[in-house]
Amino acid sequence: MLTPLGWGTLAGSILLYAAGFLLGYTEPVILATGGLLALGTALAWTAPKPRLEVSRELTPLKVPREEAAVAVLNVRNLGRWALNGVRAHDRIDAADHTVDLPRLPRNGARMVSYALPTSVRGEIPVGPLRLVRADPLGLTRRVRSYGAAATLLVRPRTVPLPVPPSGRAHHLEGPTSDNAPSGTATFHTLREYVVGDDLRHVHWKSSARTGTLMVRQLIDASLPTTTVVLDTRDLTEPAVDAAASVAVAAARAGFPVRVLTGDGPLAETKSDPELLLDRLALVRGGTAGVTEAIRLAGGGGSLVVVTADPAEVGRCAGVRRRFDRVVCVYLGHGRPATPGVTLVPMSDLDTLAQSWSFR
Repeated sequence: MLTPLGWGTLAGSILLYAAGFLLGYTEPVILATGGLLALGTALAWTAPKPRLEVSRELTPLKVPREEAAVAVLNVRNLGRWALNGVRAHDRIDAADHTVDLPRLPRNGARMVSYALPTSVRGEIPVGPLRLVRADPLGLTRRVRSYGAAATLLVRPRTVPLPVPPSGRAHHLEGPTSDNAPSGTATFHTLREYVVGDDLRHVHWKSSARTGTLMVRQLIDASLPTTTVVLDTRDLTEPAVDAAASVAVAAARAGFPVRVLTGDGPLAETKSDPELLLDRLALVRGGTAGVTEAIRLAGGGGSLVVVTADPAEVGRCAGVRRRFDRVVCVYLGHGRPATPGVTLVPMSDLDTLAQSWSFR
């Protein structure tokens, strides 16, 4: 296909032919002939359909903000002739990234890589990938798309943090309530057999003594939940990084975690830090405060509120009786005094690691 320069050359050649014919001059005709010869040569240059094997991979597919990620492009020439002038055009978010490929000999392969932007958290669409072969004068080109679009997920940054100790002692064998979830680890009590129970759990001595078939009820030990509440009003990247660091630290230690915002629940997992990072990578600013989210959050375990609003810091004191420990990561100015709440001042992620200590 002709490029804009090629169409301009064709139109100019036609006009020169017409001018030379009407005015009786040979110079315009010679120039027009040169233009048409150049177009013919350019069409012959790009006419052969190249046989290429093309693949593009993103490494890695998920990356913390501001860390390196690259696209690796592999191209192999399966045709009979060497190829020159091949250029790769890859769409990265809203920008078009261009890479000039070196000469591709017959059966030759080339690999090029280019950096992907990771300064903005969220999903970065990459593709579709197009290979463009143009003539040296830029009059014609052949364009072909390869593969499907891919997505780079830029996650929050995190720093390793210790899990805040619970303020209450938990029973070593977990919950003692009859409503505790069934499990396989810890003996809780004996109860009558119901259809569907595992016969391996039958307690024969008790069954013989009572005359009723009795089974052992087993439960899994309960662990304190870490509840992270993120204030998304005037959302900043350090705030998201702080919430991610706290949530991931608890999940990697094997504790259940739930993450809330003023707009509602964001993520809940027993011990999956990857899920938490994926969800926090997509969080956006909101208009609702976290007062309602804190009020509706179940009690027990640790509550960590990430906010820059001193009023929200004061409201944390009102729920300290419902949780074993209440921590407020404060990104605002000053140092609000809140009895019963552990205040962790933070300006950036590095200061969070320094301030995150409990006695």
